[in-house]
Amino acid sequence: MLNVALLAFWLGMVFNAAPGAVFAESLRRGMRGGFRGAFAVQLGSLAGDVTWAVLGLAGVGTLFLLDGVRVPLLLAGSVLTTGLGVMSLRAALRPPGSDPAHKSHVDATRGGFSVGAVMSLANPMNVVFWGGAAAAVSGVLGEEATWLSLAVFFTGFFVASLLWCWICAGAIALFRRALSTRGVRLLEAACGLSLVGLGIWMVLSL
Repeated sequence: MLNVALLAFWLGMVFNAAPGAVFAESLRRGMRGGFRGAFAVQLGSLAGDVTWAVLGLAGVGTLFLLDGVRVPLLLAGSVLTTGLGVMSLRAALRPPGSDPAHKSHVDATRGGFSVGAVMSLANPMNVVFWGGAAAAVSGVLGEEATWLSLAVFFTGFFVASLLWCWICAGAIALFRRALSTRGVRLLEAACGLSLVGLGIWMVLSL
C-alpha cells in the first residue's frame, strides 16, 4: 500500500500545482487578504475536489459528463470566473486611496471558501481524473483495486492537497509582502485578465 500512497501524494501535488482559475483567484485574493484570503480559496477548492473524488471513486461521476449536466456546470463556472475577473480588473483600476486597506482585507477573505468550492464543483473534468483513479491504483498493484487501496489513494491525495493549500497560500502571502502598491495593482489586473480569459475559454470549449 505504500506505493499507492506515494503515487497518490505525487499525483495530488501535480494536480493541485497545475495553474488555472483557482490559482488565479487565490492570487487575486492573496494580494488583498494575504495568507487567509488565498488559503480560503484553496481550502474551498479542496472541498470541491473531495466531492468529485467521492463521486468518481463510487463510479457515479460519469453521469456528470452527460451534456445535460456538463454544459450547465461549465456555463455556471464561466459566469463565476468571468465575474471574478471583472471584479479584479475594477479593483486594479480603482484610484489609489479610494479603497481603504482594512476594507480590502475584509472583502478578500469573505466568501473565499465558497468561491473556491464552486469553482471546483463547476469543473466536471475533475471527475475524469477520479474516474481513472481506480485504473491507476490497479496498475500499481497489478490487480483489481479494492476499497482499501482506493481509501489509501484518497488519503494520500488529500494529504498532498492540504499541504499544497498551505504552501500556495504561504508563497502568495510572502510574495505580496515583497510587492509595492503599484505591483499589487498590476498583478490584480493580470489575474483579472487571466480569469476573464479562462471564463471565455470555458464557453468556447463547449
